[in-house]
Amino acid sequence: MSIDLSPVLAFLACRTPLSWCEQAVISQDILLLDHAHCEKKAASTAITLLFRYPEYEDLVYKLSRLAREELRHFEQVITLLKKRHIPFRHLPPSRYAAQLHKLVSTHEPARLVDVLIMCAFIEARSCERFASLLPYLDAELAEFYGGLLASEARHFELYLKFARAYAKFDISERIAAFRQREKELIESPDSVLRFHSGVPESAEVVSV
Repeated sequence: MSIDLSPVLAFLACRTPLSWCEQAVISQDILLLDHAHCEKKAASTAITLLFRYPEYEDLVYKLSRLAREELRHFEQVITLLKKRHIPFRHLPPSRYAAQLHKLVSTHEPARLVDVLIMCAFIEARSCERFASLLPYLDAELAEFYGGLLASEARHFELYLKFARAYAKFDISERIAAFRQREKELIESPDSVLRFHSGVPESAEVVSV
């Protein structure tokens, strides 16, 4: 399936560094394990939002559907882990989401808007990472990740759409703030390899 990634790439400030892809390819056990945790966390985030903001009926309905889709993806990754004899276990997350969350406002309605913007960046980066990895993966994993591109792009667009719909102000400055921080996290050295981690330590930033 051909997916137009131009909206995702225009939203992000940078592409995935080549050094990250190279490390990910030789550490696929960790990559798949963290991917499973990412899908679980994405479902949890959607469910948390629909509980926290029940008055936004349209958002609640869409997030309910999104959470079910993320859990289906989680189950698919778990199936791959079992097939490849990779035990599912706890894995400490990278700094990525926690650092982005530090930008989130503590006051409503700015808090909701910021969380939606943050989620849009996380989904956009997931989509971009799937696309960046495709040339380096075995046929089975490439087919699986290629099949996730459309849903990740759709999730990105959904979060961004609701951020704009519920904001009582121009969100361009908030998007710019998250974009800059997201770029820094992706391009700066990182001590661990995770699906949303930065450049492996001591590696140059060369985008794919």
